[in-house]
Amino acid sequence: MSDQAPPAQLMFSLGRLVRGLSALFWGMPVALVVCVQTARTGFFEPFGILPPMMVTGVLYYAVAQLGYFRQNERVWRAALERTKTAALISLGLSPFLYWWKVMPEVPHYRIATFLMALSGFAFLLLLNHALQRLVAMLPDETLRIEAKLFTTLNIWLLAALALFSAGWIMLAYTYRGFYLPAQLLATLSRAGIFLLLLLLLLPLALTMTLIWRIKELILSSVFSVKS
Repeated sequence: MSDQAPPAQLMFSLGRLVRGLSALFWGMPVALVVCVQTARTGFFEPFGILPPMMVTGVLYYAVAQLGYFRQNERVWRAALERTKTAALISLGLSPFLYWWKVMPEVPHYRIATFLMALSGFAFLLLLNHALQRLVAMLPDETLRIEAKLFTTLNIWLLAALALFSAGWIMLAYTYRGFYLPAQLLATLSRAGIFLLLLLLLLPLALTMTLIWRIKELILSSVFSVKS
């Protein structure tokens, strides 16, 4: 590191980058909890469509903040734009979580909720790719190795999540042909939801760990330059 203070423009972009990383770190688990609670329970029902829209809006805002860093890097910008598109789709579809909870018999709401889940899946996958591009621009070889390991592991976990989700959806739509007891079907349904959340929590936790490591590296670099 140089002994001179970084330029004001660089400090501004680093500040926005840290702000975006912090919003992602706290926003992703909150968004998962709020969206699942909105679709499955009535905890947020008095607030209507606002809770899922607010938390998905925070994720879109967070990715937009990352875009202030290294705006001339085309590969980085392209990865961010794809992630931002997935976040915007999630934001647009988030009201359907509440509407599907209130009127589950409407097929369009059920389809929109399924598309919302797909957009969240795509957001997490694209965010991992964007974080890997971000780490490639930072001066830390150890973090690059960690990012490659985390993103590769996340891709496999998300692939397993996609396969399990497809199987669970097929079972949900064809269970009537199995003539299974209603109690067993209810147990299988609860177990399927639990396993889906477990498979989602693992890549989410790894992504949050990577975000925290990136933020720590940036903050330590900035303070070491200032001192």
